[in-house]
Amino acid sequence: MGISYEVKKGIILAAGDGSRLGYQTADYPKVLLSAGGKGLVNYAIEALAAAGIREVAIVTGYLSDKVKAVLGSGDDFGVRLHYIFNPDYLGGNAFSLYQAKEWTEGDPVVLCMGDHMVEPNITGRLLDRQTINDVLCVDYAPAGHHCIDEATKVNIDDGGGIREIGKDIVDWNALDTGVFLLTGNFFATMDELVPRLGIDIEINDVIRFFIRRGNHFYTCDVSGCFWVDVDTEQDLRNAVGELG
Repeated sequence: MGISYEVKKGIILAAGDGSRLGYQTADYPKVLLSAGGKGLVNYAIEALAAAGIREVAIVTGYLSDKVKAVLGSGDDFGVRLHYIFNPDYLGGNAFSLYQAKEWTEGDPVVLCMGDHMVEPNITGRLLDRQTINDVLCVDYAPAGHHCIDEATKVNIDDGGGIREIGKDIVDWNALDTGVFLLTGNFFATMDELVPRLGIDIEINDVIRFFIRRGNHFYTCDVSGCFWVDVDTEQDLRNAVGELG
């Protein structure tokens, strides 16, 4: 059973150095690269704002001062931005997320990746639920601009729960969009895993451990909504092409 109440907080991971984008991120944060006339991270902020979330923590690392200088207080987006610095930003994405645990104060949060372009309908569908559970937004019908080889795949059971997740799994039926609803249960799981795995811990590691402990990690079908994970120059070109 989930808990029924409003989700008021969001987290965006924007700490990585974007090394796979070469010269474009040599002295400029990946999340600020332009696509469709605005920075990559703008899509996540706008999607959270459209869902009624007004308190947003951005976990920064690489060239964090430039991220803060460009995004500012969040007034331009209708939100209040809180900046949390991860000095170990070359580690796994779950370690960046873990830096925001104290900020959540145990409240449920919507998590977005700063380098994923997502349309507002995704967060809208995610929060159009009667209860609060740990949930991943998934796409059962990947589009041509999605790089399947690089994507995180998800094996989902008949009840809508995650059976397995990872980039290299063979048996899968949907893709991970990088948009989550997370509760204090998920962060408690990280409390157990971070001391074991250290800074290299990934969100997929936590999900797999969470499931093995007998917890149910739900999914939300956002097939048909626009989203793209920008890791390479080709991803960026594909995304810009899709937006026209």
